[in-house]
Amino acid sequence: MTEIDLTQQAAQFGGSQPLRGYLATPPGEGPWPGLVMIHEIMGLEPMMLRHADRMAQSGYLTLAVDLFSAGGPRRCLVSTMRALNKREGRPFADIETARTWLTTSPDCTGKIGVIGFCMGGAFALLTTTTGFAAASTNYGPLPRDLDTTLTGSCPIVATYGARDRTLRNAAPKLESALTKANIPHDVKEYATAGHAFLNEELSGPRLLRPLLRVAGIGPDPTSAPDAWHRITTFFAHHLH
Repeated sequence: MTEIDLTQQAAQFGGSQPLRGYLATPPGEGPWPGLVMIHEIMGLEPMMLRHADRMAQSGYLTLAVDLFSAGGPRRCLVSTMRALNKREGRPFADIETARTWLTTSPDCTGKIGVIGFCMGGAFALLTTTTGFAAASTNYGPLPRDLDTTLTGSCPIVATYGARDRTLRNAAPKLESALTKANIPHDVKEYATAGHAFLNEELSGPRLLRPLLRVAGIGPDPTSAPDAWHRITTFFAHHLH
């Protein structure tokens, strides 16, 4: 697993200066399908790196792009969320930088997907028309203009938790919109899961972790295995 310097490429797209990424390479000999991974609101933490490693073990050359490269979460979070709301700006340039890097890698087949978690799931949904062959959004907030956003979208696998108070009804809304747009999809909401349930442990500042548990945010080892299986099965169908 390698840290990648994407700064030079990012300059061409108006991306972060500097821009870093974490590259997780599958075992064996490539080339492999590629994946751009977009982290949670807490940043490219060790838990996110483990998700990248997991996808690499499943056979995907996975580049986890650090949207907070230029100053860490404290300096970059507000501007990143503003860009998300405006649907333009530096984070989108960073994601495109990562996608382009994979397209030029001799270790990549050229078929590339995107996977995002939490905030990253929202970005993943907003980039489904930018050259990706498939997308996985995991407890990602939905854009207001969902129907417009999904026009011309790549296939989407989406995962939500019924106990996630911040995203109530997101799963059925997305399911309905994808069906209406005739986009191949797999959307599932897990009854026992809350936000960030694919994580194996709580992330973020330790002082906040008791509050996260009360809010229903954190691991759900009952639901996570099925969710991961759905994601890898979906990607196996659309990225190979």
